[in-house]
Amino acid sequence: MFLKPQKRKFFRHVNSNPAGQLLEIGVGNGAHLRHYSSHRVTGIDTSIRMLNAAREHAAGNINLLQMDGEKLLFRDESFDYVVLSHVIAVVKDPDRLIGEVLRVLKPGGKVFILNHFTPDNLLGTADRMFSRVSRLLHFRSSFGMSSLDMQRFQLLSEINADPLSYFKILTYEKKL
Repeated sequence: MFLKPQKRKFFRHVNSNPAGQLLEIGVGNGAHLRHYSSHRVTGIDTSIRMLNAAREHAAGNINLLQMDGEKLLFRDESFDYVVLSHVIAVVKDPDRLIGEVLRVLKPGGKVFILNHFTPDNLLGTADRMFSRVSRLLHFRSSFGMSSLDMQRFQLLSEINADPLSYFKILTYEKKL
């Protein structure tokens, strides 16, 4: 429930870009799919249960497939956009995910990331203390983009998605 305002802001940002082929990795239950306004969306998830729930929210411009974001079955340079919403901190190998995003994204294509990022304040201290427990729950509570290889991308924008700057919306462009 506390993610809804961030998601609305995120999808406004995504939809402000021209219509195109968009891949959303980790589509989950798809409750947010109605927020896509003009893109042709391919949503993937590893969980068939989540995809079945997402199908209830999918309109005609949305195709849902069971697939692992770390082993995408799409051709190189297939998508104009890739969306990673609260996904990058829960995959086993974030660098492999980013490598696959790079591969399927067209030159000049954009990747939109909405995720928590550990700040350098009291909240960050709590985040780091919780990190052992979070691993048992299969996500990284302490997370920063500096640990990822983003050299083939250019950062276009960084938007705080909440007042504490814990959640950020990052937009990267694949370098030509």
